[in-house]
Amino acid sequence: MNHLIAFVSGFILDLLFGDPHFMPHPVKLMGSVISLLTKGLNKGKRRRAKGLLLVVFMIVAAGGISFLILFAAYSWHSTAGIIVEAIMTYQCLAARQLKIESMAVHKALKNKGLEAGREAVSMIVGRDTAELTEEGVIKAAVETVAENTSDGVIAPMIFLAIGGPVLGMIYKAVNTMDSMVGYKNDEFSEFGYFPAKTDDIFNFLPARISAMLMISACNMNSALDSKNAYRIFKRDRMKHASPNSAQTEAVAAGALHVQLAGDASYFGEIHHKETIGDPDRKPEPEDIRKVNELMYGTAFLAEIISLLGIYVVTLLA
Repeated sequence: MNHLIAFVSGFILDLLFGDPHFMPHPVKLMGSVISLLTKGLNKGKRRRAKGLLLVVFMIVAAGGISFLILFAAYSWHSTAGIIVEAIMTYQCLAARQLKIESMAVHKALKNKGLEAGREAVSMIVGRDTAELTEEGVIKAAVETVAENTSDGVIAPMIFLAIGGPVLGMIYKAVNTMDSMVGYKNDEFSEFGYFPAKTDDIFNFLPARISAMLMISACNMNSALDSKNAYRIFKRDRMKHASPNSAQTEAVAAGALHVQLAGDASYFGEIHHKETIGDPDRKPEPEDIRKVNELMYGTAFLAEIISLLGIYVVTLLA
């Protein structure tokens, strides 16, 4: 029951506050550690093995430290344990922050124009944004929300429901590693091999669960087309170098009747990608708002299902 209370409280905290920049955050600490270790390990020979060493260290560190913090809190008092677990749960989720940062792109485009939109979207994507058209800016924001509906919301929620903040923080460590070193370029193709593969494994089921929940959530919003979301999902869900990223992007493209993905520039180099969805209409700034509504609907569905699962396990225990 303590886990159930903390699970709900963490979700509510995320919806209320997001991730204020002035607050310390474990993912920032993880990023600093990964950056430091990468400087020391990503050189010389056997870079792939060194990348595996990074994965093992980060998983053990994230899980071990989280366990010790929770153990100390619950050993002191059950209320302290619930509070600490709720805060750690909250820090694993990113629904509100994803909405805040993506809607900043919407606001910039509507109020200040293309250049401001490019600058805003550069804060949430890894691609080059200086030459993006307005359509490109909108697509980048929509794709980010769609992909992170799984990576930033549903996947961590699933791991939190199963193993609490210990498993939740392990997931965040794996996901952070992939976002920092999981690139197929000269610098990281070898060193980032195992971090990227580990992230693929961790996200394989959550990405597909997220897609199914997103299709269901389309029925909660008359502006979204659940039937087309499912059609495009079946057709385009594997149109990505990652086995997971296109799962939720395909749902979003179908729900909105827009075409996503396609060629993109990273670090000055054009990467040729397949398109996802049909170009039934041109993307509009309001699509950013709609995909956020889809993300929130999906998050609430996942929270309800997770709570029911936790409650059933609690009764059986």
